Amino acid sequence: MKSINLIAAIGANNELGYQNDLIWHLKEDMKFFRSTTSGHPIIMGRKTFESLPHLLPNRTHLVISHQDIRNPEVKTFHSKEEIDAYLDKLDEEVFIIGGASIYKMFILEAMKIYLTEIKANHQADVYFPTFNKDEFDKKTLLEGEEKGTFYTINQYTRRKTLCKEK
Repeated sequence: MKSINLIAAIGANNELGYQNDLIWHLKEDMKFFRSTTSGHPIIMGRKTFESLPHLLPNRTHLVISHQDIRNPEVKTFHSKEEIDAYLDKLDEEVFIIGGASIYKMFILEAMKIYLTEIKANHQADVYFPTFNKDEFDKKTLLEGEEKGTFYTINQYTRRKTLCKEK
């Protein structure tokens, strides 16, 4: 059975991005993202896909979009139902990497949410969706500071008794 995980870096007010770009560019966060998602399928929206500098190595790129992505190395899905049918055939962890509407689409199904929570505010035009943290156990994986920006990488694991039935 698939395990859906979300991974993101957010500001103190859930700031996620601005003008189709990441707000936060922390070295340790990028390293954590790379090591955590490597070897797993990653799911994203078209704008997130287009914002990538290149295909991310050692990951299957799954894009949800009304438009076709013209890249033979990318699988395009046109609806939540379409990608769900594909995911039902998988027996591995998958990672939702953005954008905001894709996070919102999957947040109720997430088994784990990896959040780099930055103790700062930033101008944003997209935000990570709110979720009930009482439904999750929180584990701090790393605390750090980079150029005066303090952050904590947390893993939220959904309590089994509260998992959403499909």
